[in-house]
Amino acid sequence: MGEQPEHWVFAYGSLMWNPGFPVAEMVQARLEGFARRFCLRSISFRGTAESPGLVLGLDIDPQAHCVGLALRVAAADWPATLSGLRERELSTSAYAELLLPLALADGRRVEAIAYVMRRDHHEYWAHLGLPEQAEIIARARGERGANAEYLFNTAMHLAEMGVEDLEMDELSRRVRALLQPGRD
Repeated sequence: MGEQPEHWVFAYGSLMWNPGFPVAEMVQARLEGFARRFCLRSISFRGTAESPGLVLGLDIDPQAHCVGLALRVAAADWPATLSGLRERELSTSAYAELLLPLALADGRRVEAIAYVMRRDHHEYWAHLGLPEQAEIIARARGERGANAEYLFNTAMHLAEMGVEDLEMDELSRRVRALLQPGRD
């Protein structure tokens, strides 16, 4: 009997705190050549057509790296997990599903499914600065809740992992300031 192949998923946003599938192993991981950015306009999950939100995408950037979680899925759970991931992540065709090399914190190297932003997609919005991103995130709400909640959950999980993300921290600070009572 041959060795079972390993199945890994790279989590860099909501999959870190809400994978929606059984995880057999979770290890901090680093992906080279990509950045975690609020570059995808959301008109359902974290916004509406009238008031779009912004969600994270893995945006290609040869000078960058992204630290997240490698989630190993047991072979028996893989078919249902992959099907669920494709339904969740590929519903708008904004992401491409790629198999990418990860460096795990424990020294292992694995290949993982990752959902990477398609720059040719009409919802790709990487042109916004932090002030514009903060304004959008502070006001947007979709079927999965407030856009700010998505930002804060991601920032909290990165902090708990000991991952420094200065842009995420600054964006969180700006959004919290916008949400303060008494603001016009």
